[in-house]
Amino acid sequence: MLKDRTAIAGIGQTAYAKSLPDSELVLACRAIKAALDDAGIHPSEVDGLSSYTLEPFVEVEVARNLGMGDITWFSQVGYGGGAGCAVVGNAAMAVATGQCGVAVAWRSRKRGAAAARPWAQVGERVAGTGQWSRPWGLLRPVDEIAVLARRYMHEYGATRDHLANVAIAIRKHANRNPAAMMHGKPMTRDDYMRSRWVSEPLCLFDNCLESDGAVAAVIVDASRAAELPQPTVLIHAFGQGLNTQHQTMTNYHRDDPLMGPAWACAEVLWRHADFGPADVKVAQIYDAFSPLIPLSLEGYGFCKRGEGAEFTNDGNIEWPDGALPVNTSGGGMSEAYVHGFNLVAEAVRQVRGTSTAQVDRADTGLVTSGEGVPTSALLLRAGDR
Repeated sequence: MLKDRTAIAGIGQTAYAKSLPDSELVLACRAIKAALDDAGIHPSEVDGLSSYTLEPFVEVEVARNLGMGDITWFSQVGYGGGAGCAVVGNAAMAVATGQCGVAVAWRSRKRGAAAARPWAQVGERVAGTGQWSRPWGLLRPVDEIAVLARRYMHEYGATRDHLANVAIAIRKHANRNPAAMMHGKPMTRDDYMRSRWVSEPLCLFDNCLESDGAVAAVIVDASRAAELPQPTVLIHAFGQGLNTQHQTMTNYHRDDPLMGPAWACAEVLWRHADFGPADVKVAQIYDAFSPLIPLSLEGYGFCKRGEGAEFTNDGNIEWPDGALPVNTSGGGMSEAYVHGFNLVAEAVRQVRGTSTAQVDRADTGLVTSGEGVPTSALLLRAGDR
C-alpha cells in the first residue's frame, strides 16, 4: 500500500506571468532544478520522470538538459487539468515499488497569449467528442461548465453570490502571496457583480487565469525524505477517478451530470486514508472555474449533495477563520493557472508551515485535480519532525 511510504521532498516554480520569454522546456528545467535544490538532491540522482501528456516536449529533453543519469521509469498522464495529482501519485507508486529512487513531476505551460489557446483556432475542423458540441456553440471549456453551473443553480438554489464567495476568497488569499499574478489586486463583491459575462452565468472572475509558468515536485522514499533539509511531507493517500458513462467536461450521458469524476476519485482516496474529510485542515481544490469548488466540496465529502454552495457562506473557505480554507495561494483563479500543479506546491507549503496564508496546525491537506474530467487527488500529511 502507498500510505506514507513516499514524500514530496522538494518543490520549485518559475515566475508566473502573461508572457514569459522562455520556452516550456526552459521553464520546466528551471522549475525542476529549483525543486531539486529545495530537496538538496543533485540532478544526476533523478531516475524517474512524470508529467502531463500535454507537455509540448519529451522527457529526453528534460533529462539531457538537466544532466540526469539513467532514467528507469517515466510516465505521462492525460486529461489536462485532471492529471496533476496523478502525475505526483504515479511517481509515488513508482518510488514505492522500486522502479526509481528519485522522481520529479512537473507541469510547464504557456497559455498567456490569446493565440496559444486551442479555441483560438476556429478555422480548424473539429474532431473527437467535440464534434458533437462545438458546432452548436459550446466552443470553450467555460461554455461547457456554464451549462453544468446553470443546472446546479436550478437543482439546488445556488446563486451568483455563492460563486462570488469562491472568487473573493481565492483573490483574498492571492493578495497575501507576492508570487501570485493577482497580488496587489483586491476584489470586492461589487467588482465581481459588475464584471463582464464570459459564458452566462459565469463572469470574468469565475474563470482561471491564462498564464505562463512551470511548477515541479521531487518524490522520494519517506525514509530518504527524513534525512533531507525540508520538513517531511508524506503522501498519505492517492486516488484517480473516471466514473461510469462519463463524457469529458459536459458529463451529458450520466443520469446526474453533477456527480462528476470527483465522486469516483474520492471513494478510492478515502478508502486508503487513515482520516476523513473532517480531519483535513486545508484544501487546494482545482478551480479552473468557480462552480468546480462547490461541486468538489460535495464530491470529496465536506458536505452533502446540494450543500456545496451554502458551504461557501460566512467566510467558511477563507483564511484564517474559515472551517476549511481553500486555495490559500490564490489557486488557478488568482495565483496562476499551471493546470493545477501550483495547488500541489501550495499544499506542500501548508504542511511545511511556510504558506503566505498559513493555516494553524495544518498537518493534513487535500489537493484535487479537475472535476469535470477524469481526475485525481492527493492527501498529504506531516511526517515526524
